[in-house]
Amino acid sequence: MPSVRRRSAVAVLWNVGVAAAYFAGAELGLLDQLLRGHLTPFWPSTGIALAALLLLGWRVAPGIAAGAFIALVFDGMAIYEAVPIAIGDMLAPMLACYLLHRVDFHPNLDRLRDGLALVFLGAFAAMTVSATVGTSVLVLSGDALAHTSENPWLLWWMGNATGVLVVTPLLLLLHKPHRPGSFRLARVAEIAALLAGTLLVAGLGSHTRFEVLFLVFPFLFWAAWRFQLAGSAPCVLIASVVVTLAAEGRTGTFAEGRLFTELVTLQAFNASAALTGLLLAAVIAERNHTYREVERAVIHLSDVMSLRDRAGRHVESWRAPSREDEARR
Repeated sequence: MPSVRRRSAVAVLWNVGVAAAYFAGAELGLLDQLLRGHLTPFWPSTGIALAALLLLGWRVAPGIAAGAFIALVFDGMAIYEAVPIAIGDMLAPMLACYLLHRVDFHPNLDRLRDGLALVFLGAFAAMTVSATVGTSVLVLSGDALAHTSENPWLLWWMGNATGVLVVTPLLLLLHKPHRPGSFRLARVAEIAALLAGTLLVAGLGSHTRFEVLFLVFPFLFWAAWRFQLAGSAPCVLIASVVVTLAAEGRTGTFAEGRLFTELVTLQAFNASAALTGLLLAAVIAERNHTYREVERAVIHLSDVMSLRDRAGRHVESWRAPSREDEARR
């Protein structure tokens, strides 16, 4: 009986923590002033929710719904709108988690199939649920937000999908333990230069008139090649945040043009950066794993051959005196 109570208490604490994290992510997403309300180009809470389900299990689903509901009501949405939208925000990451479990998803993201599954099942497919539920509620309730943008469903879906692509890999990375001995001074300096370069190039490309935002991608290649997910995930987050802030301030690349065009440009960049970093990191991690397996197989085969040669020499040395004795007889 005490163990049951202990598990229940732990589950309650996890749900409270997830609800608080979801609320914090929602507040960060709602800071974007490009669109008022729940339609934002970057919704970190969806990535938080999916990571929580993958790492903690289905028991934290109520915390996701509670965090979504509190965030919506706190932002001024009516309760009759917030309830179904919060349910949709819970069902979308639950569907993503279910689909990922069905394809034997590894949270380490060390295989190409894991990266593809997170992109196409966890982000693109599952997020259609929250987008459909949310925009349907806005339309049926006559919310003005449903008519202030050209395609609210697309914007809702892309914002949630971007949250999964940018935030979920980073949280899965932070959950993975790292050995202190694996950090050397040269690698720390290289990571610092990589993060600083990404920040500088993203800021230059998004806050000035120079069309150099594409220069972020060489840094993503560098990060994925050298450090796999541990390098690409922070770089993607830095680039996405910097460019989103530039779009919010309507500066540089986002200074002119229609709102819908700027939103699509922003979300296309965020999705492209996340796809590049995530999939390239997964490919390189899988290649490195294959090399290690081949190396171990070669070493094992070499040991077997060495044992066979020593055994053969021992047998020959044992048989040789017997032949000499036979000759003497």
